[in-house]
Amino acid sequence: QVQLVESGGGSVQAGGSLRLSCAASGTIASIMSMAWYRQAPGKQRELVAREISGISTNYADSVRGRFTISRDNAKNTVYLQMNSLKPEDTAVYYCNAKVGLISTDYWGQGTQVTVSS
Repeated sequence: QVQLVESGGGSVQAGGSLRLSCAASGTIASIMSMAWYRQAPGKQRELVAREISGISTNYADSVRGRFTISRDNAKNTVYLQMNSLKPEDTAVYYCNAKVGLISTDYWGQGTQVTVSS
């Protein structure tokens, strides 16, 4: 079992920055990858960024060059640094962990990010 707790959401004006944090607890050693997803009202949840065992990262085209995912293994925490925010980045952001050989999905409770123009 893995528990994920997000923090760092809030409201910011366009062009601003926010950093999201996701603290993991439980069977940390079994986490294969961690990611951030987001879901805007009326839209499907979409992948924003994923890091795989500290080896590789990938990003949605809409955030590449503006967002950075990173992981601090000592703190069991993954971060999402979001720069040059746009109103279309407004959404609830969810932390995700894929755990074990069958990549079971675990989710955090979500944190709201609101970007005003």
